Amino acid sequence: MTDELARAVEALLFASETPLGIPDIEQRLGVSAGVSEAMEALIARHAGHGINLVERGGRWHFQTAADLAHLLRETRESSRRLSRAGTETLAIIAYHEPVSRAEIEAIRGVQISKGTLDVLMEAGWIAPAGRREMPGRPLTYATTAEFLTHFGLNDRRDLPGIDDLRAAGLLEPQDGSGFDGELETSDEDD
Repeated sequence: MTDELARAVEALLFASETPLGIPDIEQRLGVSAGVSEAMEALIARHAGHGINLVERGGRWHFQTAADLAHLLRETRESSRRLSRAGTETLAIIAYHEPVSRAEIEAIRGVQISKGTLDVLMEAGWIAPAGRREMPGRPLTYATTAEFLTHFGLNDRRDLPGIDDLRAAGLLEPQDGSGFDGELETSDEDD
């Protein structure tokens, strides 16, 4: 067993998205012997380190040493996909801030659940921005500095304009409704 084979096995296991069995390793490396010995050498080499080579169900992979797992639980981030309602609400807030819940609903044409705003506030992308000086004094929302940072913007003026959105194909009708991104407005009072 050569050190070169052990290095190749180590690199293959490190880069693999899924655990690999010995036959998989042999096939990928084009060898018919020596992999088991390379695994034993790697187990010994990584013993006592931050990562260990382990076997689960006949398949091998690297994992964090069990005694260090608690350190990663504190720093691990879970990413969640933002719902369509969340994406639309965030866009409305970004382009119309400060904006109240009623204004968001009027623009979207449907009610939004409180959970949608909660998700955006938990992400740190929006925050309360005061109250409107009108009956009921509704709370308004605006984007935060974290929103700008997350989306790589210097300020709100860097948001794409209608021409940019059209050029990206984001304002083309998707459902055959004929909506082209422009809203009709009227100067008449109802």
